[in-house]
Amino acid sequence: MNIEQLRGILAALPDPAFILSRSGKYVAVFGGRDNRYYHDGSSLVGKNLSDVLKPDKARWFLDNINNALQSSSMTIVEYELSDKDVQGLPDTGPEAPIWFEGRIQPLDFSPEDEPVVLWVASNISARHHLEKSLRYLSDTDQLTGLGNRRKLDHELPRQFANYLRYNTPASLIMLDLDNLKTINDAHGHQVGDKVIVAMADICRAELRQTDIACRFGGDEFVIILPNTDQEQAQQFATRIHSAFEQRATEFTCEDSNATVSIGVTSFLDTDASHEDTLRRADQFLYQAKHGGKNRVSML
Repeated sequence: MNIEQLRGILAALPDPAFILSRSGKYVAVFGGRDNRYYHDGSSLVGKNLSDVLKPDKARWFLDNINNALQSSSMTIVEYELSDKDVQGLPDTGPEAPIWFEGRIQPLDFSPEDEPVVLWVASNISARHHLEKSLRYLSDTDQLTGLGNRRKLDHELPRQFANYLRYNTPASLIMLDLDNLKTINDAHGHQVGDKVIVAMADICRAELRQTDIACRFGGDEFVIILPNTDQEQAQQFATRIHSAFEQRATEFTCEDSNATVSIGVTSFLDTDASHEDTLRRADQFLYQAKHGGKNRVSML
């Protein structure tokens, strides 16, 4: 095999392969010529990561190059690249963000007296989107589109860990739809489902982007409010209560009205775990239910 044949093989590689130095210089680029999936990288040779990528992304690449060199073994990472990350390249590649799996292998030679790695970038966008869809389905309540119990079991410990680490306030709301069994018995479960969906719609309308609402059980919901103190959580709960009162006339029975009982609490220094907080929210919900229903109960 001669040098021209070897170059032809390298150029035909299905994924782009980069020789990158410790300082972030593109020493060589091979393969990845299909502009349906990749930008043409031939113009990168001789440039530095900082010439091509925005500062934060360039630093991320340098960190991973150095990690691979220090470990002297292959490192595998997943990352996203989009137009907002790249600067100085002609706009000949795809516009949508692309997800890559990067395989970073230290090499045993040092051109220009600097250690280098082989970075092979494989387009995994289809796999990433499929995995994202599967995660969404596994974390989402089918009826309401809110998070399910699995989502809550994942998010609540994470939020409590943030509270312990950064001492930022966070609150928890637990709510239960009153008289749902009576409505189901009088009008059927389809109407009962409409009551549940109405509650979910109200939650969505009131939520901030960082808030997390989950369907906890049949007619119970839990809402996590990051960066929210007790007073703010009470105001949020009151808005939900008032909004549901306005919608509830759609589901009024002759002998029972659709109402909502709500328990409100916050993470406390005395909480040993997120379970203590959840248990306390449940206790306040119990007070609201057994204090006449259709009310907000809190510390």
